[in-house]
Amino acid sequence: MKKILVMLIVVGLLVVTLGTSCKQKEEGTIKIGAIFAVTGGASFLGAPEARTAEMVVEEINAGGGIDGRMIELIIKDSAANPEKAISFVKQLIEEDQVLAIIGPSTSGETMQIKDIAESYKVPLVAAAAAEAIVDPVASYVFKTPQKDSYVAKWIFSTMQSMGIKRIGIVAANTGFGNAGKGQLEKYAPDFGIEIAIAETYDRAATDLTALLTKLKAKNVDAVVNWSIVPAQSIVPKNMKQLGMDVPLFQSHGFGNTKYIEAAGAAAEGIIFPAGRLLVAEKLPDGNPQKETLVAYKKAYESKYGEDVSTFGGHAYDAIMLVVEAIKNADTVDREGVRNALESISGFPGTGGIFTFSPTDHNGLGMDSLEMLTVRNGEFDFLQ
Repeated sequence: MKKILVMLIVVGLLVVTLGTSCKQKEEGTIKIGAIFAVTGGASFLGAPEARTAEMVVEEINAGGGIDGRMIELIIKDSAANPEKAISFVKQLIEEDQVLAIIGPSTSGETMQIKDIAESYKVPLVAAAAAEAIVDPVASYVFKTPQKDSYVAKWIFSTMQSMGIKRIGIVAANTGFGNAGKGQLEKYAPDFGIEIAIAETYDRAATDLTALLTKLKAKNVDAVVNWSIVPAQSIVPKNMKQLGMDVPLFQSHGFGNTKYIEAAGAAAEGIIFPAGRLLVAEKLPDGNPQKETLVAYKKAYESKYGEDVSTFGGHAYDAIMLVVEAIKNADTVDREGVRNALESISGFPGTGGIFTFSPTDHNGLGMDSLEMLTVRNGEFDFLQ
């Protein structure tokens, strides 16, 4: 009888202990990791992404968190270095035990870590653009920027309407640049566009005059540059210096007013596809994204005293999609969040209306983009 009583007491203590443990786990913070290029050559991308994620988490926690649980955001600064990104993703997964990860900022980093996230079965919502991040689909990997194939098609359809038939391409020798160059070369024939010359350059290049001189010699009707800093501002300035009076198209990576500032007068007339964040207040009131876009834009610019960029928008979408998945997950664990992410439908973000599926981990269509231009030193619709 005494032994039975002791066993019952032990079992009772175990039940209480386990119950308390489960309760503490349920009431603990929700850890979300982030890898952004806050410093270094891609800081125009990563810095606004980090600030955006911090702002969103502050707002959610101030409002009571998610079902009473606070979010703990752990940001790692990769400086756009793939080796650092690899180290950080392992640290976030193994040591910090994060529920999900947002970022990285660049395609090269993301391509290096996506398999790691997949092997550990940790949801990764990238803020980088290369289509190869989600094509082919990896179960735990998603991304928020629009597909680069959509960007290439928008550029070419616009060229068609302008009567442009012969072009030159320059692209940075990076994951993003090489992916974009590949998409341009792939789809040009479908639109009757001849690529007279296609060249790549080092991402750290500070003068592209020699490269652009080659394009000028080919008598191209237009130039396409696919890169991130610093070349996005160097190309237009060098073209102006060379007297290249032809349209300059850029990728969706041009969506930051700091690029306009860096290029100065040479930025005028640049054409590029992007989401609607940069022209949020010019959208008609009936646009399904407008409320989200204007609210984010006002909050960010009020808090940080600088213009929003599409890059900060990519991070906004990433963190908000993860939060939405956590709210809807059957179980608040990595698998539950992954399943909930894949089930998101009709979710308004800065990049478009997201609808994920087992075959689409980007969730955006061609209609998520607008053709924009620089007019009087500001972003505007191309008319």
